[in-house]
Amino acid sequence: MITSFIRIKRKISKKCATWVTRRLFREQRITTGANLIAVGVPIVDKEPGSSITIGRNCILCSNDYSNPIGLNHRTVIRTLASGATITIGDDVGISGASICAMSSVTIGNEVMLGVNVQISDTDFHPIKPEGRRFNKNSADIGTAPTTIEDNVWVGANSVVLKGVTIGKNSIIGAGSIVSGSIPANCIAAGVPARVIKHLDVIEA
Repeated sequence: MITSFIRIKRKISKKCATWVTRRLFREQRITTGANLIAVGVPIVDKEPGSSITIGRNCILCSNDYSNPIGLNHRTVIRTLASGATITIGDDVGISGASICAMSSVTIGNEVMLGVNVQISDTDFHPIKPEGRRFNKNSADIGTAPTTIEDNVWVGANSVVLKGVTIGKNSIIGAGSIVSGSIPANCIAAGVPARVIKHLDVIEA
């Protein structure tokens, strides 16, 4: 049972974290919509010449109590090169996820990113073996835009790799590795993720 003291402490902590996060975003010239909430302060790093945009009513969870199963680390939002873009839509919930862009990561509206999800548009290191550890030449590092469309739920501990598009309304099962695009209106899971069920969706 959560006592009144703990509730008050958490409420104050959330207000403080939100204030600090908004200030951090302003200092890095990150565009945010109204009603941003931060539970704990995220890790945010924007390379010069890149852009990060976050929509309205988003919540960034970076504290253990913000999710029932806890977080491995704070939410990470990071661009890695000049010209890179991260675009996050409205009403998005992020729980200790990592989002890294060398070129482009786009997340739609009403997306839920479960605990410790990883999303990137790059291999981070070259495939060719010669000098791999020290080779920072962007021409040798695989990069392709990654897109998560509206109302997608990516389950805990899943990894979404470069060049992937996840179609709207779809669900990615916990612990999946998404190495190829997933169509709209389905459930996909596994390593690599495969469609296991199609959803009945009533279009408005």
